[in-house]
Amino acid sequence: MKDLKYYMSLNYEIKIRQLTEEEGGGWFAEIPLLPGCMSDGETVEEAITNINDAKKCWIETCLKLGRDIPEPTTDDFSGQLRLRMPKSLHKALSERAKAENVSLNQLIIYQLARGVGHPIK
Repeated sequence: MKDLKYYMSLNYEIKIRQLTEEEGGGWFAEIPLLPGCMSDGETVEEAITNINDAKKCWIETCLKLGRDIPEPTTDDFSGQLRLRMPKSLHKALSERAKAENVSLNQLIIYQLARGVGHPIK
């Protein structure tokens, strides 16, 4: 069973940007794969420390509520997904799934269902 320690060990992408004076200054950090997981800090280091605390709270809450926790994907595309396909197609599908914040399987099932006119629920 995947626990807090497991999820905390995963390498989630952190996006960080400098806040304008109108926004209060400092630095803003977020983990795009975990919707709503964001924080800030006066320095980059503080923002990173704070986003890691926010990540822990986000994951703990999902575990308590029994919600799915997205996992980061790796960049090593094998070209297989229970069927063979060109590596370029595998990469394109993976990037699209990440952009839409869904799993690769969900995206493929959705696209296949659309392609054959199957009702999408």
